[in-house]
Parts: sequence; structure tokens; C-alpha cells
Amino acid sequence: MKVLHVLDHSIPLHSGYTFRTRNILRQQRALGWETVHVTGLKQGASDALVETVDDLVFYRTPPGSATVAKVPVLNQWQVVSTLARRLEQVVAEEKPDVLHAHSPALNGLAALQVGRRHGIPVVYECRAFWEDAAVDHGTSTENGPRYRLTRALESRVFRQADAVTTICEGLRADIVARGIPAEKVTVIPNAVDVDSFEYRAAADEPLRESLGLSGKTVLGFIGSFYAYEGLPLLLDSLPDLLQQHPDVVLLLVGGGPDETLIRNKIEALGLQQHVILTGRVPHQEVQRYYGLVDLFVYPRQPMRLTDLVTPLKPLEAMAQGKLVLASDVGGHRELIEEGRTGFLFPAGDCAGLTQALERSLAARSEWLPMLEAGRRYVEQTRTWANSVARYQAVYGAIL
Repeated sequence: MKVLHVLDHSIPLHSGYTFRTRNILRQQRALGWETVHVTGLKQGASDALVETVDDLVFYRTPPGSATVAKVPVLNQWQVVSTLARRLEQVVAEEKPDVLHAHSPALNGLAALQVGRRHGIPVVYECRAFWEDAAVDHGTSTENGPRYRLTRALESRVFRQADAVTTICEGLRADIVARGIPAEKVTVIPNAVDVDSFEYRAAADEPLRESLGLSGKTVLGFIGSFYAYEGLPLLLDSLPDLLQQHPDVVLLLVGGGPDETLIRNKIEALGLQQHVILTGRVPHQEVQRYYGLVDLFVYPRQPMRLTDLVTPLKPLEAMAQGKLVLASDVGGHRELIEEGRTGFLFPAGDCAGLTQALERSLAARSEWLPMLEAGRRYVEQTRTWANSVARYQAVYGAIL
């Protein structure tokens, strides 16, 4: 079986989107399937129309009109039209059995155009509702014209695709609520490669010393600094926590749109000696930082985006035998069982977060069974082998 994946962007760009894609492709190939890959205009300029990255061959879409790219609405349609033209070329050359388009809906629209012309079934994979992300980024307003248009386009893709997949139960429930038959929608959850994460690996002592973390209790966050991640709330909780636990240090690894806001808040709260910002680190170096952290904190704010979408970082932490304290948004509740595989606190509640941090640190002698339960959960239900195996039934049903 040959599957043509239609993507917004891919490696060598680094994002949760590209890492999920890479893991899907590798595991599908391990199952004996042949995969082909096309990216749209969001990939950016490329020196070649065909590019090989990590032994994966990607067909790139040539740029469209620079003038049209500046015109709202028309620039989005240009993404669809240029991608459809590129897909026509690749389909003629590769002759795939399935077109598998991944978020956003623009990719689904292009795939449906080409799939219908050539009689090729189309799977559409929804990884998030991009209109909700746009609200958080400030480029759209909830239930505004752009929001409603984006939602309507994606609902159309859901209806017309031969099968729909998504990454978690929250998104699936919303898709089904739009009138899409439940049997048409399959969850292919985010997962981790457990072999890449050593359970309770020894910390990198030179790195610990270089960051001034020796002898400290380290809270950690690794990820992108978006508003919905709730990092200002975590900073607000620290002054009260430090009164009881003066040895606590917060390690923030990453960067993003909220970085300046976070730096300003650290200064305003006088936390310069208790918060370490590393900036972005190379992907291959991230595991060294995981090993320095005692308790990972993911204080996502309550909103549609976080209630519906499950994050990947808590799974990576659990795979390495690290304890996670997270807000009780829907996406976290799908991953973390309070008191068994981690701790939850009321989302958006600063005092609740401080109290949860104090309880978690006071219960440190009880962490080991939770760490083991978290690792078992990942091994049994959240490996890429288990997750990607679900595509067999999806593809089989439409071929």
C-alpha cells in the first residue's frame, strides 16, 4: 500500500507538528507501507522541488504569486490551488492508493480536489482546530467572521473525506457534534518513542552545575512560550511557594511569543535568582534538560484549545520517569490520572497551583509508584507502534 501524505510543513522545520509526522511516517514504513510526502506553501522557500530529510523524500510546492500572498482570503486560496497543482504532478508520478491530508483544512480541500478527479480515497487528519489557536495568538476573535469561515471549511472537509482521524477524544467529540458519523472518526493519539527516553536516567551533572542547579529542587517546563501555556500563572505562584521551599528553582526551556512578557514578570516579581531561562535548545539536546527536573509543571489555561487538545510534553516526561503537575483542562485529564500517574490543579487558579505544588513536594516520598505508573501508561497505551497501528483499520475500510 502506498500512502501520499499531504502536509502543512515538515522536517527539517522543528515543531510538534513535524515531529508527529516524522514518527507516523517511520512507523508506517515499519509496517511495510510505502509513504510519499508533499508540503504546501507554509513550508517556505526551498532550493529544490524534491528534498530528502532523515531518509524521507518530500515533494515541495513551488511558490505562488507574491502579490496574491499579501491579499487576505486570496492568499489562503493560493495555498490550496498551488498545493492541488503539485499534488496532480505527484499523483501522476507516484500513483498512491490513499491520500492522507493533515491539518489545516486547506490541505484537506486540495487533497479532495485531486482525490475526486483520480478516484483516490481521502483521509483527513485533524490535529487541532486552527481557528482556536488563532484566537490565542490574537489573529482572530472567537466566533468572528474568520473564525466561523475556518470552522465551516473544516466541517466541509470532515463531511467530504472518506475517513477522518484526530489526535484525542476531545477533538473527536467536537467533530461528531458537527453531525459527522461517529464511526467515521478514529482517534490516532499522540505518543512517544519509549526507546528514545531512558527511564529515570542519571542527571547530566556538568549541565546541572553550569546552570546553578546543584542542591536545588527543580521545577521545570519544556516547550513553547504561548499564552495558553499559562507560564505567567506559574511565575505568580512562586513567591508564596518560596516561603516554604526556598531551595526551589524554576527551569524554563524553550521560547516563543510570550518570552518578553515572561522575562518582564520575572523581573517584576524579583525572581531572577529563582528562574532560569535557557532559551531554545537543539532538539537532540532536550533530553539532557529533562534529566535535571524534579517536577514538571504544565499550567495550561482553560479555553477551547486546551480543553480539546492533548499535549505531547507530559507524555515525554512520564516516559522518562518524571512527575507531572498539570492544570485540569480536558487535554491534560485525558493523559493524567490524579494521584496515580501525576497531579492536577484547578486551571487558572494561582492559589490552587501554589497549594498543589506544596502538596506535591511534601509527598515526595510517595512519588516512585506514580513514576512507575506513568511509565507503564506510556508503554502500554502511548507508543507510536500502538498508535499508528490504528491506521490499518482506517485505510482498510476505505480501500
